[in-house]
Amino acid sequence: MPSIEIITEIDAPINICFDLARSIDLHTISTSRTNEHAIDGRTTGLIGLNELVTWQATHFGIRQKLTSKITAFDSPHYFVDEQVKGAFTSLYHEHIFEQVGEKVIMKDIFEFQSPFGIFGRLFNHFILTDYLTQFRTVRNNIIKEYAESDKWKMVI
Repeated sequence: MPSIEIITEIDAPINICFDLARSIDLHTISTSRTNEHAIDGRTTGLIGLNELVTWQATHFGIRQKLTSKITAFDSPHYFVDEQVKGAFTSLYHEHIFEQVGEKVIMKDIFEFQSPFGIFGRLFNHFILTDYLTQFRTVRNNIIKEYAESDKWKMVI
């Protein structure tokens, strides 16, 4: 199963970073280029354990929906979201936060599997892994921007 690991260093308190990562409102802001927005389940505020959110977005010119559930939660250090319905065969996303001095190390581990057998694996290898890495990096940089300024007060 393909896996992406992204580490982002943020100069902010751990609780702010943790809450920004689970903010539906910041997610919508950070994914505006794919017109991603919550259409069912938790559609605003901070998502928590056992809550669902259904996102609608356009990726690769295709409008799609993905429903995720928060399946593990240990504030402010860790949470997991998993796809329960959507385009992937499976999608498992760990969010890990560690306070190191004045900084937070935010680690995303993103495991996914596309459908369609060998064609899906080729798509993962040649296109999707880079696309998702860039997508997550942009999103994490926006979390960092909000956490390191007063902007976080607008979404949590």
